[in-house]
Formats: sequence, structure tokens, C-alpha cells
Amino acid sequence: MIRVALDADLQAITDIYNEAVIAGGSTADLTACTLEQRRKWVEAHEPRHDFPVVVMENENGKVIGFGSLSRFHSRAGYDGVVELSYYITTSERHRGRGTEMVSSLIAKARKLGNRKVVAVIFAKNSGSVALVNHFGFTCYGVFPQACWDGRNFSDVSYWYLDL
Repeated sequence: MIRVALDADLQAITDIYNEAVIAGGSTADLTACTLEQRRKWVEAHEPRHDFPVVVMENENGKVIGFGSLSRFHSRAGYDGVVELSYYITTSERHRGRGTEMVSSLIAKARKLGNRKVVAVIFAKNSGSVALVNHFGFTCYGVFPQACWDGRNFSDVSYWYLDL
């Protein structure tokens, strides 16, 4: 089940995000985030009805992933373009959870009247690249060695979907 994130979900969101930070290859953060940092990240999604943060629960009600639609750019000309991001806990990957999350976020972006969804992905993240391809995203560029992930410089790919 995917639902709007609550304050009670902040620890799970932080833990899942920090798994990705520690593993490397999917986020530009180099050190684990605190609960307060994740709280500020969630609170920055304002207005919340236009820029939702959601969580995914498993069959037992445990939070196993989260996702968001974020403002792509603060300038008014970019209104209607949102950035999609998602993280699934390691033990729940390769079970269709990412597909379910991305599908839900795309549907939400459409319902909110957006015209484009953007995804920024480490080019070597084959799982996420395959996922956005599955949904018909188009790669509009690769920024070579744009991001240091704590171990290596990585190329970053930029994707969009017309809604």
C-alpha cells in the first residue's frame, strides 16, 4: 500500500535513505542523514498536496520504501515539471516494489496536472535506468563524472516523461 507519509514514518524514511547513502551509487549524499535532516527534507515539499512524500508499506504494515514529487525548479516557468525520486529498502528490491512506487508517483503527477516528470539517476544504476525505460521515459542527457559518491565519480543521467 502506498500512502502519504506521516511524522511517524520519519525514522523509517531516514533508515531507508541511509541504506542508499551507505551503499553508494544512488544518491549524492556522502554521509548518513539525521532524523532532523530528513524531517526538513519532508517539510520542504510544500505545498504538500502539490509535492507529496509517500511511503510504501508491506503486507504487515511495515514501511519498506518512500518516494516523492519535488519542485523541479523554483522559477515559475518550470511550473508543471516535477522531479520523481524513490527508495526501496534493500530486502524488498527486485520484487516489483519500485515499479509500483514509480507507477503511483506518475499517476499522482498526472492527477496534479503536471506536464512532465523528470528523474535524475546515476547512469550505472541499471535497475533504475531499466525502470524509467519501462515507463517510457526519454534520456535527455548524461553529465559525465558529475557526482562523487564517496568512492568514485559517476555519470548522472537525466530522464523525462511527457504526461
